[in-house]
Amino acid sequence: METNLDTIHIFKTNIGDQDPNCPVRQKLNAHSAIQQWSIDCDDVDCVLRVVSETLMPETIIDMITEFGHECQELD
Repeated sequence: METNLDTIHIFKTNIGDQDPNCPVRQKLNAHSAIQQWSIDCDDVDCVLRVVSETLMPETIIDMITEFGHECQELD
């Protein structure tokens, strides 16, 4: 039986930039512990979803706020 240890972390952000060269997007793309991520810029909460087996929500929040964006974990 195969198990999936990946966790989906969901955050409310203010990332409205859809530019693929945006520094936040480059950081998320380059991070080796992130298997997949997406930002729903059409959602009022600009929902960020990050799939990672090892990253803690606090680490992801720090990564996003380092670029001056707001980031809050959703339940």
